[in-house]
Amino acid sequence: MQATYNELIFTMPEDFVEFIADFVANIAGDAVEMGRGEVIVRSENDVNYIIEAVDALVATLGDAFEISYKVEEKANEDWIANYQNAIQPIEAGQFYIYPSWYEAKEDKINIKIDPALAFGSGHHATTFTCLEAIGQYVKGTERVLDVGCGSGILGLACRKLGATVELCDTDPISVDSCEANFALNHAEYEELWEGSANQAQGEYDLVIANIIADVLKFIAGDLKKATKSEGILILSGILDKKEQQVLEVYNDLKLLERKQKEEWVTLVYQKN
Repeated sequence: MQATYNELIFTMPEDFVEFIADFVANIAGDAVEMGRGEVIVRSENDVNYIIEAVDALVATLGDAFEISYKVEEKANEDWIANYQNAIQPIEAGQFYIYPSWYEAKEDKINIKIDPALAFGSGHHATTFTCLEAIGQYVKGTERVLDVGCGSGILGLACRKLGATVELCDTDPISVDSCEANFALNHAEYEELWEGSANQAQGEYDLVIANIIADVLKFIAGDLKKATKSEGILILSGILDKKEQQVLEVYNDLKLLERKQKEEWVTLVYQKN
């Protein structure tokens, strides 16, 4: 263990803390924490690539909110072990999501994820409700597309149920993380690419997009095009105060179900 580590603190409006923490967790192999209006990364490695990635993400959203950061060098302690001790497995519907330092459960569909944070691991409200929806709507014969796949947990859930899975993410580090997690679970995907739904080939029985409301609005045409007639579209990452904006963009589809956990909403549609 090195004598010092870098502490990176992002400060932003509180509404965006979970979104930024989720993004950082997918690109950083280090412990990540959330505070009131802040996201904290602690790493023995250089953290400039995290800053650059977050700046690029905020820019793609049209600088929709202000974010700042500071980096401090601090004396080291065994915070990684402390962090691992704090991460607990979680059950989401029929799925059991657990880190490698726990054992699988015989009566559950097991998905092993070693998170940098309790994100992309079922703990986040949007991931949790997406897993519930996947358990309801995936029967095992579907062709599935996971858009903005992050850690790959949602695609893994579909694959564990027997579906064939394709995945994509605009962040190259998330693509690498997804590939690693499929390997960790001895699971196979059909295709995995850096990009979005506009690069998908053909139509899918089920499309999942757990992103944020603004992006869901922006890529609505691509998501609808990728969903086959009578197919299912699961949208998540929607703050309840932005739900109406998403509903308006997707009002040409049939809303089958609405799920809410905390302030986050998941919408399940069927394409007419």
